[in-house]
Amino acid sequence: MTRTRIEQHTIYQIPLDQRHGKARQLFTLWFGANMNVLTVVTGALATTVFAQSFPSAVLAIIAGNLAGTIFMALHAAQGPRLGVPQMVQSRGQFGARGAAFVVSLVLFMYVGYAATALVTGGQSLHAILPQLDEPVGILAIGVVSLLAAVYGHDLIHLCTRLMTYVSGGAVLLCYLWILFVTGVPASLTGHGTFSAVGFWEMVSMGALWQLSYAPYVSDYSRYLPPDTGPRQAFWSCYWGTALGGVLPMILGALIGPVVVGGDVVNAIVRLTGPASRTIVLLFAPGIAVAGAICFYGGALAAITLAHTFVPRWRATSRARIIIAGAIFIAALLIGLGGAAHFLTLYSKFNELLLYLMVPWTAVNLVDYYLVRFGNYHVPSFFAADGGIYGRYNVAAIACYGLGILVQIPFVATDLYTGPLARALGGVDISWMAGLAVVSPVYYFAARVRRRDQRP
Repeated sequence: MTRTRIEQHTIYQIPLDQRHGKARQLFTLWFGANMNVLTVVTGALATTVFAQSFPSAVLAIIAGNLAGTIFMALHAAQGPRLGVPQMVQSRGQFGARGAAFVVSLVLFMYVGYAATALVTGGQSLHAILPQLDEPVGILAIGVVSLLAAVYGHDLIHLCTRLMTYVSGGAVLLCYLWILFVTGVPASLTGHGTFSAVGFWEMVSMGALWQLSYAPYVSDYSRYLPPDTGPRQAFWSCYWGTALGGVLPMILGALIGPVVVGGDVVNAIVRLTGPASRTIVLLFAPGIAVAGAICFYGGALAAITLAHTFVPRWRATSRARIIIAGAIFIAALLIGLGGAAHFLTLYSKFNELLLYLMVPWTAVNLVDYYLVRFGNYHVPSFFAADGGIYGRYNVAAIACYGLGILVQIPFVATDLYTGPLARALGGVDISWMAGLAVVSPVYYFAARVRRRDQRP
């Protein structure tokens, strides 16, 4: 398959004669995917929304990313082994129809992240081209993202490889200019304080940033040859996305004290002065690539969801393109409507995702590594009745529900604070509680059920 050809495969297993690439390409994929303004925005939450001091913000960003990346990178080895997208593989844990809720959730996530990518892209273009209205910039970034998503897997890999150097150069130039030309913002010294609540909120944001990749890590490793070593896939993903997340996020925390009205791009422009046009121009294609990843993965998730209820349907590349276009329209409308309150909405969106994604990650990884040891019957993923996995896996669904319930007492948000979160002074460790409870409970439940489900 050449990089200039529109990808023909959708959710079905990639034939062995079309497998290609090396595990090291996963490093540039995830490093380049993180090199965009949205990652900087996430880091800025530490010193804006969470009001942390800069040292506290840096520690929280590093801790959250290093922890969350462990779970994200563990999903990477599933792609080469099975050759199918991550959400299709989830049918092996939840059953053909049992997985539908999780797939719906992931589709919602894609639309939300696509909208945030378009907003930051529109803000970037408007910052360097004031005559270009922000809504027009949002539309322009969206169109470029959609074109990349249309061509699919190989072009996205190529684009992220380029962004490793292009948008990575923007991050480096930002650091150099702020540190050695304009100087660190004077307001940074006395800005914010350490608070357990804010610190753990940022740790959670960093962890979620990485956990949110988990539902589609395999989408970009499924073309690798099946003999790709799981350790190679793990470490390539781990260091690619960990470094790719930490470096821009610390930059965001650095500029956070001068952010006004949630507009991080404008803060970059004010701090970098004459270099701002070059920096934002280097950042812009990275935002478009982030949008492309959302449109492409969202289309695969939508096809997986539709196939659940219409299993005889054989989705083609045309269907993938049409669905990606529909996701683009939905993200565009959300982006245009929420741009004025972007930073606050983005923070709340991330909190919601964290509570819902943690139980799925626990079930998926325990099942793959500790119960089935990577041995799945792929044809059953596409069987109308779920094959050997059935339509519903009650144990997995129950554990997912348990994971959400367990988190509730530890939740600390503006709308609700659980009793255990209050006892901890408002610190939210709900995602840790979810992982700690769901993992062993599902392991023992699945071991009992496993005896009747050997491929």
